[in-house]
Amino acid sequence: MKKNALTKIACLFLLIILGSCSAGKLSKKNKSGIIIYPPPPDTARIQFLTRISSAADISGSRNWFVNFLLGKETGMPILKPYGIAVQKGKIFVCDKGLAGLEIIDLEKRSFDYFIPSGNGKLSMPLGCYADTSGLLYVADAGRLQIVVFDRDGNYVKSIGDTADFKPTDVFVYDRKIWVSNMAGHKIDVYSTDPPYILLNSFTQSEPGKIDYLYSPVNIFVNNEKVFVTDFGDFKIKMFSHDGKFLDTLGTYGINMGQLAKPKGTATDRESNVFVADAAFENVQIFNKEGKLLMFFGGPYKGPGDMWLPVEVVIDYDNMSYFQKYVATGFELKYLIFVSNQFGPDKITVYGRIVPVK
Repeated sequence: MKKNALTKIACLFLLIILGSCSAGKLSKKNKSGIIIYPPPPDTARIQFLTRISSAADISGSRNWFVNFLLGKETGMPILKPYGIAVQKGKIFVCDKGLAGLEIIDLEKRSFDYFIPSGNGKLSMPLGCYADTSGLLYVADAGRLQIVVFDRDGNYVKSIGDTADFKPTDVFVYDRKIWVSNMAGHKIDVYSTDPPYILLNSFTQSEPGKIDYLYSPVNIFVNNEKVFVTDFGDFKIKMFSHDGKFLDTLGTYGINMGQLAKPKGTATDRESNVFVADAAFENVQIFNKEGKLLMFFGGPYKGPGDMWLPVEVVIDYDNMSYFQKYVATGFELKYLIFVSNQFGPDKITVYGRIVPVK
C-alpha cells in the first residue's frame, strides 16, 4: 500500500511539473494558419502575430489535470483597454474598467494590475506614456489631471488644475509633455522638469476654422510634426512643434482613405501615418503625402480582426519577444500594438514584415 501510494504521489508531482511546462508562452500559435495583410496574391506587409487578453497569455495556462486538482485558472483579464505605452520590455495598458493599468513585463513574463491609491488614485485613465527614465504619465479624464508615477509606481505629481482641462492623451518628446486637452479644445505643452510649467498651448482658434480642435482625443509627436486626432472633425490635424498649423489628413466618409471614428495615431520611421478607426474597426496606413497605402484588421470575426480599436503604437525595441511568431521567409521591421475595447482579443500585436533577402 505504501509503495502504491508513493507511486501515485510521484505521478501526481510529475503531472504538475509537466503542466507547468506549458507556461512561458505569450499565446498559442493561431491554428488557422498565418494571417497576413493584404492577403495573397498581394505582397505581404503586415502579419498578425498574437494577442494578449489576460495574465494567462503571458504566464501560460495550466493543463486540465492541474486545474482539476487546484481549481480552474481564471487569470487576470484585461477589462476595457484604452491607451497603450511600450518601453523597455514592458507594456502599460490604461484600463477604464479597472480604473488602473495592466503592466506586462515581457522579460519576466509577468502580468500585474496597477491600481494606485491615495494621491495617485485613478478614475478614468485614457492615455499613458512611459519615458526612458522610468516615469509613467497617465492622462486621467475622470480626475482631470495628468498623474505622474516613478518606476516603482510611487505617486510623483499631478498636472493640470484649470477648469478647462480634460486630458485624453499624453506624449513625451523633446523634454516636453504634450497633452490633448478636450475641454480646452487645444494641445497643452508642459516642461518635463518639476514643477511641470505650462510652456505653450495651441491652437487659439475658433470653430469653423480649419485648425480648430473640436475634440482632440489622441496625440503623437515625432521629430517633424505633432499629430492630433480630432474626433469631432473626423481628421488628423498636423502642427509644427511650436504650434503652427500645417495640414490635415482624412475626410469624413465610409470609403477607404476616409475616417469615421478616428482614435489613435502614430508614425513609423518612414513617416507613414497609422490611424485606428473605431467605426471601420481597422487601422489605415497613409504615406506622408496623405495617400492611402493599405489597411489591416476589420470587424471582429476571428484573430487579427478588431473590436472598437482605440490606440495604435509602433515599437522598434522589443521585437525579440515576438520574433518566434513571424512567418518563415520574412523578417520583422517593427511591431504594431492595437488596443480593442471589446471582444476576446484586447491587445492585438502585429508585425511589419518584409521578405528575407
